[in-house]
Amino acid sequence: MIDLSKTDLNSCNIQYIKGVGEKRAQLFNKLGIYSVRDLISFYPRKYQDWSKNVSVLDAPEGEAVAIKATMITPVKESLIRKGMTLYKCNFSDGQNVIHVTLFNNKYLAKSLRTFDDYILYGKVEKSFTSASMTSPQIEKLDTADGIHPIYSATDKLNSRAIAKVVKTALDNIDYIEDTLSEDIIKRYKLCSLDFATREIHFPSKQENIEIARRRLIFEELLTLQLGLLKLKDKKEVKNDLVIKADLTDEFCSLLPFELTGAQKRAISECLADMKNGKAMNRLIQGDVGSGKTAVAAAVMYSTVKSGYQCAMMAPTEILATQHFESLSKLFDGTDFNIALLTGSTKAKEKREIKAALMDGEIDIIIGTHALIQNDVEFSELALVITDEQHRFGVEQRANLAMKGKNPHLMVMSATPIPRTLGLIIYGDLDISILDELPPGRQEIRTDVVTSAYHERIYSFIKKAVDAGNQAYIVCSLVDEGESDLISAKEYAEELQTKVFSQYNLGLLHGKMKAKEKDGVMSAFSRGDIQILVSTTVVEVGVDVPNATIMLIENADRFGLSALHQLRGRVGRGKDKSYCILVSDNDSETSQERLHVMKSTSNGFRIAEYDLKTRGPGDFFGKRQHGLPNLIIADMLGDMDTLKECQQCAKEMLRDDIRLDKYPLLCQNINDMFRKTDY
Repeated sequence: MIDLSKTDLNSCNIQYIKGVGEKRAQLFNKLGIYSVRDLISFYPRKYQDWSKNVSVLDAPEGEAVAIKATMITPVKESLIRKGMTLYKCNFSDGQNVIHVTLFNNKYLAKSLRTFDDYILYGKVEKSFTSASMTSPQIEKLDTADGIHPIYSATDKLNSRAIAKVVKTALDNIDYIEDTLSEDIIKRYKLCSLDFATREIHFPSKQENIEIARRRLIFEELLTLQLGLLKLKDKKEVKNDLVIKADLTDEFCSLLPFELTGAQKRAISECLADMKNGKAMNRLIQGDVGSGKTAVAAAVMYSTVKSGYQCAMMAPTEILATQHFESLSKLFDGTDFNIALLTGSTKAKEKREIKAALMDGEIDIIIGTHALIQNDVEFSELALVITDEQHRFGVEQRANLAMKGKNPHLMVMSATPIPRTLGLIIYGDLDISILDELPPGRQEIRTDVVTSAYHERIYSFIKKAVDAGNQAYIVCSLVDEGESDLISAKEYAEELQTKVFSQYNLGLLHGKMKAKEKDGVMSAFSRGDIQILVSTTVVEVGVDVPNATIMLIENADRFGLSALHQLRGRVGRGKDKSYCILVSDNDSETSQERLHVMKSTSNGFRIAEYDLKTRGPGDFFGKRQHGLPNLIIADMLGDMDTLKECQQCAKEMLRDDIRLDKYPLLCQNINDMFRKTDY
């Protein structure tokens, strides 16, 4: 055992704590615990209060309680079948007898002694004549008082074992040095870090849990905010790529429609950024169909007119092609030279495009990852736009930005996020929100039905396809056997042979290669495929104005934000469009969620509901946003603390831009952001 009071907790390996060792350390590693700092930051998920004892008579039904009782009969052992041994004994709380049954717990059964006093912790089952407890936790009275932490555990490393090691570690640390100044601690009414760390694990009284939680949540959110603000500050570099004039009015004369107020505001914010001598880093966030591409086109217009080049990167070839076609049509009356560069571009054409880019002959280049190849060079790249930001790694965006001299960056996202939350997730970007839909954008009728409606739905799809329209059918899985739900492959085969044998049906899923996916989507876009069976990969797809029906199977398995994105694939043409949500889950919660989809088409309202009911994990999927993992803070539930931390972080950086007064906090910031893709 080493002296933890004289050791860097970040670098001290868990195996050197008494009672751990090399083999047991591997079990802790599976929980993400490698150092002593990781260990004392592995907070309990809940607590059991053993300090408040109740009698059998006062024990509420179905609730775990602590009962002080004396063992009054020896343990009786009985083998009921191979591998299952029961141990039975009786206790008394002084008024009533409690019949206790233990399953396969020989160690505990052998340790119990008649007439000794214990605390039994568990649920009491009562009848008219008796009281019983099945597999309660049992500890000797003199060691069982207080509030017990319960940790997320594994089969081979239970909560009690974790608690014991945490206790050993804390007992060997004299004092946990504070990361914050006394002034901040007083101003925000926080306890010390030492008190918070000890009380969050082994609270001396119930109210100390919340006092400790507040400090630790504040610490974590402040670390996050400081990291994001410092990141943003790094990106606020000077550049000479200044836009000479705001030519939005001139751009609007090219449009066959009127821009919304939100679009005009976003364009104005972008161009103001690009005039101030610093590189723009702005997120254009808008709901499906809110007109983000028109905003991008307006900013491109002023950029090209100022003598610079623009690059737009899309996640797929088909999406890049779609942007190329729409921008070529829009800028048809100008002298802009627009080119498309993807993996499918012919070798000779690639060479010509790259040469023209280097010579400054191409004004706007649209492409995929092909744009970030080493041999792609620009003459005067001033604006980089990435579409569907979460599909690209930060590194890929940075690689494209490096093609110029600190070019302006615009990121477009169709995932509606409540503004305050957006400030956290995109803390390194300024945000413009498109919260109005362009006039003429039609409402999509949404219905929630059970699988009993399948025949009627299939007939409805046939009528639509016969009338020249197309349909999406979305299900949540790809391969057979992933669960009891039917897979996309199986479903597509069944529909093709039994239901839609007269129609051209296609299949799209995430395990297909990029070229295969593009081939299927191109065929659907051309109308060669009439009905597309797909997993959620179609969520960010191409614009198919002819598609009027979106059928989503097992809709209760999706987050509402994902459903909203899927619904946005239809309703892009002139014909009335429909979204049909099929679910046999009749739980009240599930039905309420799906009826939120039916009642509103406002993506921001849906996002807020999704966050409240399912949490950020579901909302963001597999951490595509690149946000550091939070251990104790909750992005939605701790919004008030977050606002305090935003204010505190700004004040700290204003007075001490390098945070020289806070070396421990700087170390925490580096640790937090080193584990992400920032």
